[in-house]
Amino acid sequence: MSTTLCQVMGFLVSSLGVGGSIMATAMDTWSTQDLYDNPVTAVFQYQGLWRSCVRQSSGFTECRPYFTILGLPAMFQAVRALMIVGIVLGILGLLVCIFALKCIRIGSMEDTAKANMTLTSGIMFIVAGLCAITGVSVFANMLVTNFWMSTTNMFQGMQNVQNRYTFGSALFVGWVAGGLAFVGGIMMCLACKGLIPEDSRYKAVSYNASGRNISYRTGPYKGGSGYEADPKARKGVGYEEAPRSEDGRRSYPSKYDYV
Repeated sequence: MSTTLCQVMGFLVSSLGVGGSIMATAMDTWSTQDLYDNPVTAVFQYQGLWRSCVRQSSGFTECRPYFTILGLPAMFQAVRALMIVGIVLGILGLLVCIFALKCIRIGSMEDTAKANMTLTSGIMFIVAGLCAITGVSVFANMLVTNFWMSTTNMFQGMQNVQNRYTFGSALFVGWVAGGLAFVGGIMMCLACKGLIPEDSRYKAVSYNASGRNISYRTGPYKGGSGYEADPKARKGVGYEEAPRSEDGRRSYPSKYDYV
């Protein structure tokens, strides 16, 4: 029961994490304009991974997608790649996890196969969570660097840089989603151990001799060439040793002696 509960909870938590990663990637509020000296402004700007938006005081919002790929910073493209990889791995992990749930029976699938699928989905969720957390953290680092550079230029009298951007709500959603996916993957890996049946573990096997009980007695080893015949074994009923002649040779009777 505890294994099933852990597996289901891991599936639900990971589902929330993957859904949060998709939502964070699609949001346009990764960076928002910092209203440091002008709380009342006619134009408010915010940016996402795919487009930048401008909202006016009248409530009208206009968004423009990024029409270039090569013109974007390398770190920005790396964040995009990390989020996409995390989403793909999370969706694949959900598909594998659905078939690996213990409460769902599909044909004659054994518990060992379900355990392997559960472990696979858990690893996918962990990697997906790490990708989401890494991507959001890299983007946050970019914002912090640009913020302090803009602040320095402003204090030095360089008025060409007017806008500073700070953390948007999408960053916090991405951090929470990555953490949920990571925790769900760990729960799936823990549930894998309980799904392995005890019969599949290796046990010691004792072999008994079939038939009668045979007792083996050990004795000293007697070396030999292996080609010497035992003279006692050759002797049997009706066997007599041939007489020897004066020169030591044996004389055997011929066929004429029996006539």
